Amino acid sequence: MSSPDLAALQAAAEAEGLRVAVGALVVDGEGRAFVHRRGPDRELFPGLWDIVGGHVEPGESMLEALAREVEEETGWRLVGTPVLAHVADWDGRREFDFLVDVEGDLSRPRLEVPEHVEFRWLGPDDLSLLDENRDVDGGAIRRLVELALTSTR
Repeated sequence: MSSPDLAALQAAAEAEGLRVAVGALVVDGEGRAFVHRRGPDRELFPGLWDIVGGHVEPGESMLEALAREVEEETGWRLVGTPVLAHVADWDGRREFDFLVDVEGDLSRPRLEVPEHVEFRWLGPDDLSLLDENRDVDGGAIRRLVELALTSTR
């Protein structure tokens, strides 16, 4: 199967007037997915659990943004070739979520405080934690984490 043309997907979203965002689905060697809690003063989704990610800046490709966001939010380095796993439109954005490999001390992410204030590694039995988000995100983060935990690369 060929890889999607990410530049074309990004250009199409931008041509539709959508802001492009990227998300990183990080799974460790024990089969757990990484999530972190957004700070309580964040404008968008304050206090909710989230995956690593953010907006693509002008002149930046999706993979450049993905690498930047991973480094800014965790201190880890993106390695290998990210795999596009999910695309969704929400609130004037088109978000592209990727299964990624990272290197660095996975037990000690460098959180971008106060933007993110806590982290967890979640296995299949821990997903109920993400139900805290349900009234705001409709279960979106839980579905993304479930996708990450069940995907084979």
